[in-house]
Amino acid sequence: MVNDMRDEYDFSKGERGKFYRQDSKLNIPIYLVDEEVLDFVKKIASKKGIDRSKVVSDLIKGNIKIAQAIE
Repeated sequence: MVNDMRDEYDFSKGERGKFYRQDSKLNIPIYLVDEEVLDFVKKIASKKGIDRSKVVSDLIKGNIKIAQAIE
């Protein structure tokens, strides 16, 4: 493996916040590592003809409603 990193970098001419956008939206990836859960989500998404992320969001929203109801 080749190390292409320099020992030092000069950031003296760097501009803080140059690429920062206050209104940008952060999408957090969710990894379904449990095969049973992944298969369930795939099955529902396929039956409904929707994206897996929509299925996961709907399931989480349902759990939020249940949690709020028992508070």
